[in-house]
Amino acid sequence: MAFTAQDVKDLREKSGAGMLDCKKALEDADGDMEKAAELLRERGIAKAVKKEGRVAAEGAVGAFVCKECGTGVLLEINCESDFVSRGDKFHEIIDTVAKVVAQNKPADVAALEACKLGDGTVKDYITAQTAVIGEKISIRRFEIYTTKGKLETYIHMGGKVGVMVEAVDYKDGSEEILHDIALQIAASKPYYVKNSDVPAEVLEKEKEIMLVQMQNDPKNASKPKEILEKIVMGKMGKFYSESCLLEQPYVKDDTQKVAQVIGNKFVVARFARFEMGEGLEKKSENLQDEVAKQIESMKK
Repeated sequence: MAFTAQDVKDLREKSGAGMLDCKKALEDADGDMEKAAELLRERGIAKAVKKEGRVAAEGAVGAFVCKECGTGVLLEINCESDFVSRGDKFHEIIDTVAKVVAQNKPADVAALEACKLGDGTVKDYITAQTAVIGEKISIRRFEIYTTKGKLETYIHMGGKVGVMVEAVDYKDGSEEILHDIALQIAASKPYYVKNSDVPAEVLEKEKEIMLVQMQNDPKNASKPKEILEKIVMGKMGKFYSESCLLEQPYVKDDTQKVAQVIGNKFVVARFARFEMGEGLEKKSENLQDEVAKQIESMKK
């Protein structure tokens, strides 16, 4: 029995499987829509759609640098369990998608999912891998740097934290220091490169908080507001040393600031730091409820 492009589209909407998987199922089913749908279920592809509503709050951060084209990518992909996130197969998925990001430079996750990968799209690939792994997989975010300078990446604890740094005016032989700066960012969580990068509104808010804290301290009850404001200005150094990379104490020698360690070896232009799962709500269920849900789903 022949089938049309509309049949493939209808099967895709019904099953949630990729276009190529639907076409192959219709071919194998000789155009029979119901039989093709059964084939997709048997192959585990349609099951991936049922997992879309589940919570994917585990995962890993990965990185890829194309030295020839001066492009680097930092990417976070999520799954449901820490066990899966530590597996070679999951990290293979991250590596594959990161290379697509570097090649295509999509504007956002939706654009990335529409990028070509193999005979289908990235979305088709993720759907197929969801079926293979048996957990929901979702691309959460990525950062792309393209530069004529030097890119350094660092992945900590198998993908729990990932860092990408762009250095310009780079002098040969500074590889170790640049790598240490990536480690510094992973460990110390700076928000900005230097003091002048801090937005004015952030500074004003920080000063406001410090001023209120000091006014609430009984020891400062008799001090005029003008005096307290001057004290606050003096305390801003601590804020800068925590928030700005170049002002932070160097993790390998806290008697020096990062700026002193770098010297004239290179200039840090920018950096990105992803901490896996930050901001995501993790699933919290007891074992009894989870088993009951599994049994109930098997009845359907």
